[in-house]
Amino acid sequence: MKHNWEEAIKHILKYEGGYVNHPDDPGGMTNLGVTKRVWEEWSGKPATEADMRGLTVEMVSPLYKKRYWDAVRGDDLPSGVDLCVFDCAVNAGVGRASKFLQQAVGVTADGQIGPMTVAATTAKPADEVIDAFCNLREAHYRSLSTFATFGKGWMRRLDSVEAESKHLA
Repeated sequence: MKHNWEEAIKHILKYEGGYVNHPDDPGGMTNLGVTKRVWEEWSGKPATEADMRGLTVEMVSPLYKKRYWDAVRGDDLPSGVDLCVFDCAVNAGVGRASKFLQQAVGVTADGQIGPMTVAATTAKPADEVIDAFCNLREAHYRSLSTFATFGKGWMRRLDSVEAESKHLA
């Protein structure tokens, strides 16, 4: 819901910490959860390591709002559902998060959250949607070749997001 944006971004940034450049992470250079490629697309110019290390919450918040929260229609989703879909969009992509939501509420999974998806989502109890969504997300993570390296952190994050989402619901 519209009033949840500030809480949602705070929650996301707990997991999207400072600068990292893990050799096994396909995202490469990342700061505050923003990869170099995403930052370059957003800023419209090449980014150096110093640029990436210099990112601040104030710099990346508008990117998160437009590219992820707005893309999954966070303002239109029920409290709690908004956070879990937003977090997934940040971590696994807007298309995947949208499809998981659509699968969770039983509509055609085309990867675009429109009026039918929003209506189907609001017609179900939020806790039910959150459970189904998080189960789909967990299955996805477990299917990835990088699960052995990053899975423990993904599962911690997913558990936290699920608990916070249910609290908001």
